Amino acid sequence: MHSDDASTSCVGCGALVPATEGPTHPYIGASPGCWRIYGDVLGREYGEYGYPECHRLTVDAYAVQHPGVASRRSIQSVGVHLISLYYVLERGVTSDEATRRIGLAVRAGPPSIWLQPPTDPGRLTICDVANAADADAHARIVRAWAESVWEAWRDHHAIIRTWARDAAS
Repeated sequence: MHSDDASTSCVGCGALVPATEGPTHPYIGASPGCWRIYGDVLGREYGEYGYPECHRLTVDAYAVQHPGVASRRSIQSVGVHLISLYYVLERGVTSDEATRRIGLAVRAGPPSIWLQPPTDPGRLTICDVANAADADAHARIVRAWAESVWEAWRDHHAIIRTWARDAAS
């Protein structure tokens, strides 16, 4: 972004992003400029970086850092993405295994309780990821971002662990 470009704070993560018009997601609470940056990052992951292991963390961190407003779809989305972060970051499962466990959570009855989002969504955002110089830096920043987002939701860790345990049983 050039210094003379108009910018705004993203409604979800608070990052300074281009003040643009454009599409957003129906229930993920992101400003159009942030949603565009996320799409660019996903494009790099799918193409240039060959679908890296950290992709699962990219999707999960973005979804929970942009929780939207309380609705059935956003409640379920935030819940399953938090469950995935728990499994990857605390239990050390692979991305594929985390995806499998998200499926178990959905089949068991996805989370239906709105968790009040943290006032501080984490110290890193998709903008930090977008500025990664190469695939190795990208993976390191995604991991740090996901850890930051997970920590931001610490007040809800007990319930997220319970949801994960209940889905696995």
